[in-house]
Order: sequence, then C-alpha cells, then structure tokens
Amino acid sequence: MSTTPITFPEGFLWGAATAAYQIEGAAHTGGRKDSIWDTFARVPGAVADSHNGDVACDHYHRSGQDVELMKSLNLKAYRFSTSWARCMPDGRTPNPEGIAFYSRLVDELLDAGITPG
Repeated sequence: MSTTPITFPEGFLWGAATAAYQIEGAAHTGGRKDSIWDTFARVPGAVADSHNGDVACDHYHRSGQDVELMKSLNLKAYRFSTSWARCMPDGRTPNPEGIAFYSRLVDELLDAGITPG
C-alpha cells in the first residue's frame, strides 16, 4: 500500500452537488406545481415505502442554514439544479417566487464565498 499523499491540482474546488427534487421539498409552496417526479412517486410500488419529495431535506426553507453548513465545511462550490415546477409551473409563465428562491440562494452562496453552479 502506498503512503504517498494524494494531491489535487492548483485551483481544484471542493464542493457539493444536489438535485432539486431530492433536496428542496416545499412541494406546493411559492407557486410550485407537481413535476413528473411528484406524479411518479405517487404510483403505488414505484418508490420504496412510498417516499416522495414533498418535504425532502426542506432546502427551500433551510437554504440559509445549508449554506452556512457548506461554509463551515470549507466547500468552495455548490452545483444545484433548478426545478421547472418551481420556476415555470405551467411550462410557459415564469413564477417570480420560484425564481426569487434561486436568486436568494445564489446571493447567499456568493456572500459565503461559494461558487454556485
């Protein structure tokens, strides 16, 4: 077994990544409508123990705390997805509340010195 320490290239960013449905929760908050994942999760037997993303990790309500946790872990990057069900619930009309959530999240990340992606 080698005892040579692992090194990372200059500029390497330690970070975290998430998917909107798996972390946000707040399934019917701020103008969000059902997504295909909400519909799929309601199909009997489709998901173990009938779990769904209605609450998930509640990132929608806890994003400030989550960003502070990322900062305390010294993460430098956070890759997240956006939920069309939150940003454009009817597929055509922008939802200002949903867009504002992501705008606040990006601002919180930048203020914490974390690169959003």
